[in-house]
Amino acid sequence: MKFFYIIFSVFISLITTSNIAFAKGDQAAPDRTQGDGPYKRLILRGGIVVTGEGAPARGPMDIVIENDRITQIVNVGNPGVPITSKRRPVVRKGDKELNIEGQYVLPGFIDMHGHIGGSADNIPAEYVFKLWLAHGITTVREPGSFNGIPWVMNHVNRSNKNSIAAPRIIPYFGFGLGLDEGITTPEQAKKWVKSIAKQGAKGIKFFGAPPIIMEAALTEAKKLGLGSMMHHAQLDVTNMNVIDSARLGLTSMEHWYGLPEALFEHQHIQNYSPDYNYNNEQDRFGEAGRLWNQAAKEGSEKWLQVRDELLALDFTLDPTFTIYEASRDLMRDMNADWHKEYTLPTLWDFFQPSRNAHGSYWFDWTTDDEIAWKHNYQQWMSFVNDYKNNGGRVTTGSDSGYIFKIYGFSYIRELELLREVGFNALEVIQAATINGAEALGMADEIGSIRVGKKADLVIVNENPLRNFKVLYGTGHFRLSDDNIPTRVGGVNYTIKDGIIYNAKALLSDVRSLVKTAKGQQKNK
Repeated sequence: MKFFYIIFSVFISLITTSNIAFAKGDQAAPDRTQGDGPYKRLILRGGIVVTGEGAPARGPMDIVIENDRITQIVNVGNPGVPITSKRRPVVRKGDKELNIEGQYVLPGFIDMHGHIGGSADNIPAEYVFKLWLAHGITTVREPGSFNGIPWVMNHVNRSNKNSIAAPRIIPYFGFGLGLDEGITTPEQAKKWVKSIAKQGAKGIKFFGAPPIIMEAALTEAKKLGLGSMMHHAQLDVTNMNVIDSARLGLTSMEHWYGLPEALFEHQHIQNYSPDYNYNNEQDRFGEAGRLWNQAAKEGSEKWLQVRDELLALDFTLDPTFTIYEASRDLMRDMNADWHKEYTLPTLWDFFQPSRNAHGSYWFDWTTDDEIAWKHNYQQWMSFVNDYKNNGGRVTTGSDSGYIFKIYGFSYIRELELLREVGFNALEVIQAATINGAEALGMADEIGSIRVGKKADLVIVNENPLRNFKVLYGTGHFRLSDDNIPTRVGGVNYTIKDGIIYNAKALLSDVRSLVKTAKGQQKNK
């Protein structure tokens, strides 16, 4: 057992130190210059409301916001006829009115897996935050805080004060973060959990741990009201798959690692190639694309057993389908519309094939690799849809900054992928809003449009329930009535804490950041 603790300690040390190094050079966000408000009283006039709780769209509605709280949601008529003026909330002296007649209003989106930065160096926080806000994301769970505790907590506090243009940041600390040596005893685990709670952590991000240490950390976290999430890393998944960790008290899983292993029927260890080396990124992702094929099939006794136990434990799935999508269609992600104007050169360089960079595994990516990943997705998606259909909680996360995925844009892609999974449009919005709020223990404050909740809202001209593409910052490409190819959509306004952000202005700032960075790179 002592030897196992030593190996685990080295494993965690490698993970945490490598991620901190990856984030080296990330630039702090400047003070806020964008955004109007908050107002003592703000009235949104004539919007079509999608609550996030599963109810269908309804409008026109007036929404009254006072000091960042929704105080009234008023039905002011019916579609296709003039608004009934006598129903409208009365304007008071000093009120701010915003006419959004015919536009769709949704709760602010929640990204449950959003790194501030990523593996590439020199990612300005301003770039990340403005892309998130421009796509309607008002709350982000930071999975690991690997930019360093002081750096992350500085941005958490500044966002809470709205002194920077940024979503609300919910910081989860990587297990063992901030320690010079790994955690090797239950007592050390409890001490560390108490320490991070005092530093402002809202949860813990695990990669793997001996059961006795994991149980100690999760028990202490529960006492202190901290959440938990886990990437069941392949280096330790044979000791703890998703069922194992959920039984110990883990509340949510990231990606899909650990789930197919929990579904093994005739084996305990993945069928790795004899030449497999985890440090070879193409080995790692190539073999991962063949893992679900080794798991129990839909409807089997094992499948139902795992599904039902996770349901009974009120476990949350945060699949992040978007981050692996290049594995099944590299050219799609490599040539996405937004790269030209919105991808920083440091990110673009990081995405290129490299034996030294995580997720840059295109050493010799073949048709067969992509086909294997397509089949991987089919079974993975089947489990997630079945879990949702039986009452399980599924949330939306993006894990942007890796594998050709750009902040904000990849979150909207996750919404599209949930439609592919089998969610209807309202179920997708539910996953993007109230489900995330519930998983964070914040459903009384955010996650839906309801009187008494905070004013976190997304406002868009087009109907996203018909087509989620209208939420992309680059808009939706279609033919106009007069036969002209055009782009429509994009978020108009994101409201966070009652502050109105012009999404188009935020995108303009990002384009300027990218243009400047490209100029600096060219002049080197």
